[in-house]
Amino acid sequence: MSIDLFNKIQRTFGEYAVDKRLAYQLDLTKLPRYVSEYLISKFIYENPCSWQDRLRSFIRENYYEPEQKQVVKHILLKDGKLQLIDELKIYVDLESNNHIGVIESLNITALIPQDIADRYKQTMITGLWGLIKLQYTQMGNNHTVLITDFEPFQAPDMDVNILNEARKNFTLDEWLDVIMNTIGLDHTQYNFNQKLLITSRLVPLIENNVNIMEFGPRATGKTFIYRNVSNYVRLISGGNITSATLFYNLKTRMPGELAMKDCIVFDEVSKVKFNNPDEMMGKLKDYMESGHYERGDKKVTSDSSLVFMGNVQVEKRDTAYIPVEDLTYVLPEVMRDSAFVDRIHALLPGWLLPKIQQSKYHLSKGYGIASDYFAEYMHVMRKDTLSVKLSNEIEFSENFTIRDEKAVKRVLSGLVKLLFPHGSYDNSELKKLTDYTVNLRQYVRDWLHKIAPGEFMLERLYVYLKDIR
Repeated sequence: MSIDLFNKIQRTFGEYAVDKRLAYQLDLTKLPRYVSEYLISKFIYENPCSWQDRLRSFIRENYYEPEQKQVVKHILLKDGKLQLIDELKIYVDLESNNHIGVIESLNITALIPQDIADRYKQTMITGLWGLIKLQYTQMGNNHTVLITDFEPFQAPDMDVNILNEARKNFTLDEWLDVIMNTIGLDHTQYNFNQKLLITSRLVPLIENNVNIMEFGPRATGKTFIYRNVSNYVRLISGGNITSATLFYNLKTRMPGELAMKDCIVFDEVSKVKFNNPDEMMGKLKDYMESGHYERGDKKVTSDSSLVFMGNVQVEKRDTAYIPVEDLTYVLPEVMRDSAFVDRIHALLPGWLLPKIQQSKYHLSKGYGIASDYFAEYMHVMRKDTLSVKLSNEIEFSENFTIRDEKAVKRVLSGLVKLLFPHGSYDNSELKKLTDYTVNLRQYVRDWLHKIAPGEFMLERLYVYLKDIR
């Protein structure tokens, strides 16, 4: 059955089909998955007989860990030039009339020719991974670092119609399996609802201004997906977060991560700390509601989605796991209020997923869609929302609040774009997806009742399909 699926993916997607086993077999964990897949495809094409050894040598010679930043500077000082694999971001300095290249992981800034910025505009938006060539040279009385060339390791552009047309060749069950393998997981290890749950993690990458939260045990793939599936994600793993980092830096006049990325992920949310908790939470709650925030004299509108992930203790009862902690106390104290929780559109029950323990069991055994193409597809599809269309197809029960409606429509819009990109689905498929989405919001409503029972009643939410199809 899996062999038939993998053959079908190869036939349908052609050069956009990638053997997902190769990245983890080569143990290229230092690089994001979308980068390692690009390199694997490139080296197989150029060196079909000896690509593995050549790729390993290429990475060993050109990739530097963040703790090696002084080594990189030493080589530049000694040899005057160096090439390395990393993410390049470009900023425009109008005062000096220069383009500035930044390699954040190594704390390196360099002058960069305008023609590179012209060719790779994505470096000025989210940044691009690639091979960066550096030169240390004297300019006037000063020494400076120049970026002399850049070769990107990500697809610079894409055609959404390739995926939209390809979807017509798969059933819903098959398409869920395609998505599972695309993100690197073995579809045979999960049931339908678990596949839907994992796919829901991608909703903030394909839908604007969605706020989701997931609680579950460790090793269920939460961090893995967000770190590897797209370069439009900023993963913040606990620690102190400042207003300058998240919103806007008043000193440098540079926008924060909310203005730059499609999705901000707060990993291990219990360990998140804000430098000014009251100010930060006020701005964060305002943004979650409106998509706007202010800092100083700067007013910003953003479509970035937010994900909050927490690890919880679980225990097995009958055939399922359930959390044995109060979810409220997994959050940092500053987030333990109903106003914040009510702004969460969906709560993903990560405790229903099995742990990813061994690669031979839980990681993909074959082909999926190339990660860089899939990431670009989700980014481009953020421009469209199906909320208005879905409003004409579904009807909410009377106990829905405005926030409930907004939550269900946004999450459902994202799921429909992921699962039915060709725009075709029947009533039974829409009903199945709608009921699932409502249940994710129901988790939030039940939680709110625990936090503030006098304000939030314990009520069941229902959605009906309109008889128009």
